[in-house]
Amino acid sequence: MAVSNPETAVEPGPVAKYDTGEAMCPYRLVLEHLTSRWGVLVLIELLERPYRFSELRRAIGRVSEKMLTQTLQTLERDGLVHRDAKPVIPPRVDYSLTDLGREAAEQVRGLAMWTQQRMGAVQEAREVYDARKASS
Repeated sequence: MAVSNPETAVEPGPVAKYDTGEAMCPYRLVLEHLTSRWGVLVLIELLERPYRFSELRRAIGRVSEKMLTQTLQTLERDGLVHRDAKPVIPPRVDYSLTDLGREAAEQVRGLAMWTQQRMGAVQEAREVYDARKASS
């Protein structure tokens, strides 16, 4: 049996704010879900109103059925999207945001709006960067 010596024990150091280790893994996964290509668009679209699957797919555009299904399942698992399957024929499934999802979607929408408003400055920065790279 090994005995721990308190004088030589190594105490864990402070955890970095954006640690990439195991401690932050769940945080990083949720962040990836929120900011994924389709996650952002689903959240922003669902801010307006609940959607049926096909309506949501048309509203987002250019997303495959498989990717939209995976995105909705992931966001549902994270507690951000509510799936309401009604027992009717033909089957009707509506997707809406939970309170947690609405809060997240408002944050994501803010970032999307900032991106749209500042796209001119981003484009200028890209042109300057590309010109500098081309001349070196």
